[in-house]
Amino acid sequence: MSTRRPAQPAPRQPRAKDVRSGQRRGQDVRTQEVRPADVRPDPSWGLERRGPAPARLDDVDQRILAALADDARLPNNALAARAGIAPSTCLTRVRQLRERGVIRGFHADVDPARTGHPLQAMIAVQMRGAARTRLSGYLQRLAELPGVLNVFLLGGAHDFFVHVAAADSDALNEFVIEHLSTDPDVALTETNLIFQHARASWY
Repeated sequence: MSTRRPAQPAPRQPRAKDVRSGQRRGQDVRTQEVRPADVRPDPSWGLERRGPAPARLDDVDQRILAALADDARLPNNALAARAGIAPSTCLTRVRQLRERGVIRGFHADVDPARTGHPLQAMIAVQMRGAARTRLSGYLQRLAELPGVLNVFLLGGAHDFFVHVAAADSDALNEFVIEHLSTDPDVALTETNLIFQHARASWY
């Protein structure tokens, strides 16, 4: 099930004009005149470009990460047994993975339904052209809204997917209207209800 909430359409940008720049060897040569006001902002302008370099992981690191992704509360002895290494080595490996930023933290997997938020939805958000220069800042703003579980910054027709949990359909509708549809930077929202969810085993 999905509902679409279009906001006011953004003004259409004027088309670039073709102008004749001259002739070469008897042929018409046309170049495209592009004015700064005619250029739509590059979606990547609002993104932070500082990405960490991939870490080098061996088979032992992979086994440790897979075990912790499955159960982050594993005692060190049990984790070492799964990885096939000594407990002292396992402690050192886990510490190094945290220091290198491979392991960002350990979090509880909370069931939203048990906390009174059984209705989950994925909301697609499309921003207006001018707002695309501030995507990273808007990402953090969305992540701080009540009921938001995850926010994904996209490259495509939509700019964000916002994973939310709500008490019921009325609460979900209120969230969309209050935080998204009335925002002047938002051009369009599309709400898709989530009926089932399976947690992937790959970390």
